[in-house]
Amino acid sequence: MKKRVILGLLTGVLIMMVSCSQSQEVEEITVKPTTRIINFSGYEWVVRTSGNGKQGPGPNYFSDSEENVWVDDDGRLHLKIVQKGGVWYCSGVTLRRSYGYNKYVFYVANRVDQLDPNVVGGLFTYKNDEEEIDIEFSRWSDPEKLDSQFAVQPSHISGNKVRYDLGLDGNLSTHFFNWQPDKIEFASYQGFTLEPEPKDVINTWTYTGNDIPPDSDERLKINLWLFRGEKPTNNQEAEMIIDHIEIY
Repeated sequence: MKKRVILGLLTGVLIMMVSCSQSQEVEEITVKPTTRIINFSGYEWVVRTSGNGKQGPGPNYFSDSEENVWVDDDGRLHLKIVQKGGVWYCSGVTLRRSYGYNKYVFYVANRVDQLDPNVVGGLFTYKNDEEEIDIEFSRWSDPEKLDSQFAVQPSHISGNKVRYDLGLDGNLSTHFFNWQPDKIEFASYQGFTLEPEPKDVINTWTYTGNDIPPDSDERLKINLWLFRGEKPTNNQEAEMIIDHIEIY
């Protein structure tokens, strides 16, 4: 009888442990058979499409075509804004699973300081419009504005955003945010490095305000889009190239 009781207790504990373990697993984004998935930097990404309608940000049309989003033979991710039949199509990718509190590092391989004033390049985590961490490259339709920003949403709140100029001296730059429960550290550096010389530090910022997002099933995203849905002022297609990313 005692053996049966002990066995029952052990079985119950085991069931509870398995149940807890399963509940703590991070779910991947559920995709349709037609959804385009790419592999980049060792992770699976969902390629965004807006179908026949426009979606935010912008709003814009987003296309999952291989002309808009692809990984080249060197493993680099390309995002493009492409014009087809007079319509401009933007691009974006979303990591299939959440990685929560972590350091997210982006190695960018082209001159994002030279994007058209209407173009926005975004590196960010997102759950909703008020739980979002951003590194963005854009002049927001004003050629006289600084070309980059670190932001924690809602960014209209005083102290939730810092703007700066990249002033790149080549194609390569490194950007990161280190998202922790009590702070978010941001940085942009010249070249591919996490140990820059003082001259290669473009900008750094540590956010300790009230809007640090909770670790709650957000997703890492990368996108290239048009501010207010306006076409590029130079009427040229735009591109952002990400050599690789790191999460740790």
